[in-house]
Amino acid sequence: MDFNKTAMYHIGITPGQGAEYAILTGDPERVESIARLLEQPEFVASNREYTVWAGKISDSRVLVASHGIGGPSMAICVEELAKCGVHTMIRVGTCGGMSKDVLGGDLVIANAAIRQEGTSLEYLPVQFPAVSDFKVTRALVEAAGKLGKKVHVGVVQSKDSFYGQHSPEESPVSYQLKNQWEAWIKGGCLASEMECAALFTVAAARKLRAGCVLHVIWNQEREAAGLDNKPDYDTISAAKAAANAIGLLIEQDGA
Repeated sequence: MDFNKTAMYHIGITPGQGAEYAILTGDPERVESIARLLEQPEFVASNREYTVWAGKISDSRVLVASHGIGGPSMAICVEELAKCGVHTMIRVGTCGGMSKDVLGGDLVIANAAIRQEGTSLEYLPVQFPAVSDFKVTRALVEAAGKLGKKVHVGVVQSKDSFYGQHSPEESPVSYQLKNQWEAWIKGGCLASEMECAALFTVAAARKLRAGCVLHVIWNQEREAAGLDNKPDYDTISAAKAAANAIGLLIEQDGA
């Protein structure tokens, strides 16, 4: 069997179609628009929730891939991209603000994630922190700082249940969800999302570099407090920050 011609079971690309760098995003519909920020964008494959395009940054091939929703889907994406040669990946995602100074339209760069999910437990013990790669995060901070957006750097919450966040009172374990939510806020958690903990933990287990930049859609804590809370759905700045950060890393790596 020619391994370079054998497609990954889920993401549908072969190692021969791989790259060393990748930009990840949850929604398959966002992949093409992100890829078009790169040079020579081209469609590569699509299977299930995974759509893959490729392009170039500074003559280096870069993949843009969707990872679907949640930890299990993210973990599969990371595992199979790694088998195709990727060693550095940046997630471009969306989130809801938790700290009251995080507004819709802001960017959150996650340097760590609360492991309130199950996927990461199948890679490392719960005591192991889910943290981003420092060089990737530094590149993201530099790239995002040039976009004229308000940027926050810190901890995010990764959960498994979207409605456990937005309708906790409907859950039999509402007491637990509400108490933990308040604890995360008191600890300085910036925002809530669903994939960073899996991304960072799988990357650590597989000796990969990973980072994440999140576009803030809105903030339910500001809404509850009666503060201004205008939603913002334009994720292009987060995508530009990721692409520019990949460019910086390629330059630093001498790739």
